[in-house]
Amino acid sequence: MVPALLVIAAILLAGSPFVVDAAPYEASMGIVSKIFYFHVPFAAAMLTSTFVSGIASAIYLIRRKPVADFVALAAAELVTVFGVVVLVSGPLWARKAWGVWWVWDPRLTMTLVMWMIFAAYLILRRFGGPGSEVLSAVVSIFGMAVAPFVYWSVNMWRTMHPQTSVVPTLPSSMAEPLWWCMAAIFSLYAALLLVRVGIERNRAALEAAYIALED
Repeated sequence: MVPALLVIAAILLAGSPFVVDAAPYEASMGIVSKIFYFHVPFAAAMLTSTFVSGIASAIYLIRRKPVADFVALAAAELVTVFGVVVLVSGPLWARKAWGVWWVWDPRLTMTLVMWMIFAAYLILRRFGGPGSEVLSAVVSIFGMAVAPFVYWSVNMWRTMHPQTSVVPTLPSSMAEPLWWCMAAIFSLYAALLLVRVGIERNRAALEAAYIALED
């Protein structure tokens, strides 16, 4: 499945510059508006990954299945990686749209907080010692709980960020490039998640083999 996903992602990503180039410019922002076609899919994948990590963490806490912990860790890593893309591309867009690189807008602030929660998860996994996977699972669930507020914050509070109603109302000339990029990013996300879960599974098996040899 991973090779197929990587091929799909490669084809879609290779075609995305041409698809985005054919999309119309936004009147006030010009070419900078093209960031939208990558910023939004990466943000959607980031939010999706919070739920993958949080749900897998909950399953691990309840059933203690190692594979659930592997998925939770892999998804948490992708939250931070995709989050970096979001937090970098967002200010590039904001500089043209709002005249500043950053404002303490509810969505921006909560996105940063959520990213920091998952960064803390990874630090805890790396340096927390034995049993850290249990405590970090709780951190992941907490991070997942923040994600809906990131999404709905633009509808709940007065904010400079566009509301969630923007994407469903896009004209087809803008919606089609967006969904193309969305498919590309999610194909890449799925492939990376599966690869990372496989690596973690192999690491655990190797560690178990070393322990067995020592015994």
